[in-house]
Order: sequence, then C-alpha cells, then structure tokens
Amino acid sequence: MGHLGQDPEILQLESGKKLAKFSLATNDYYYNKSGDKVEDTQWHNIVAWGKTADIIEKYVNKGQEVAVDGKLTSRSYEDKDGIKRYITEIVCKEFLMLGSR
Repeated sequence: MGHLGQDPEILQLESGKKLAKFSLATNDYYYNKSGDKVEDTQWHNIVAWGKTADIIEKYVNKGQEVAVDGKLTSRSYEDKDGIKRYITEIVCKEFLMLGSR
C-alpha cells in the first residue's frame, strides 16, 4: 500500500496488449539511537496488464493511494548502450483504490 509517484505510463503493445507502469512509494518509520523518529521511503516499480491496465489508465493518478496485490519478479534487459541492466518489479494482479481521487 502506498502513493503513486507519477501518473501511470500506459503502453499499447503491437500484440494488442495494454501495459500500465508506475512507481509506488511506501513509508516505514523507526527510531534511531538518539530516539528520533526516522521515515524511510521505498520506491517500487509496478506493472499491470490487460483489464487491470485499462482500469488504472482511467482511474489512477499521481499521488493517489492504492493497495497492490501481485508477485515480485526480476528480469534483465540490454539498454541502448548495450549494458545489461536488472530490474525488480511487482506484477499487479489486483489493486484497490484508497482515499479520494
């Protein structure tokens, strides 16, 4: 559960499938040795396909709070300079819109 860092990026693939990509910020809190409360924000890459991507395109915007259910996946690809890059993403199966739009 977290907040979108930007509007979802929607891609229509040549195969006809729709893909929604967005980043989600989650916050955790802890106390350091001095007793000060520290906020730790983590960013997660989310991808959604098909009908889920359609719904995200229509109803989800930057800053909105959502809960995501899916699986954690890792993959690699070659960037435009030929360097192999690795990425970890959450493939969204279901999501829940929280708060106001």
